[in-house]
Amino acid sequence: MDVHSTWYLFPLAIVISLVYSASRYELPSKILSRAGRMFLTIMIFMGIVFVVLDTLSFWL
Repeated sequence: MDVHSTWYLFPLAIVISLVYSASRYELPSKILSRAGRMFLTIMIFMGIVFVVLDTLSFWL
């Protein structure tokens, strides 16, 4: 069974978001809301980078 390495990005982004938010805030509701927002930001940024790289590789 071969798992594509991009599937590891989702748990990694979740863990990074939670740890970063937990180190900055104390209230669990604040931690979860900021972690969710940061997770979405990371996913959008990685999506943009993927589209740019995919577009650039079209001409290779």
